[in-house]
Amino acid sequence: MKMSVGIAITGIGMFVTGLIMFYSIELGQTDPVLRFIKNTGTFGGISGMGVFLAGILLYIIGKNEPQMKEHVDV
Repeated sequence: MKMSVGIAITGIGMFVTGLIMFYSIELGQTDPVLRFIKNTGTFGGISGMGVFLAGILLYIIGKNEPQMKEHVDV
């Protein structure tokens, strides 16, 4: 269960890093290096969303549900 929380935190970090990379470069840049940074930010942000979702799903799936106790009246 701790691994899934770590994965979710990594996803948040990737998403924030992608946002910073994407919004730090102005729109319409013609310099190839700046365009590469902006495109890498887009890819990192979208990947971060996926990693975060995977961490949340692993956390939910990995939870141990308590077994139902049946009370039978005889």
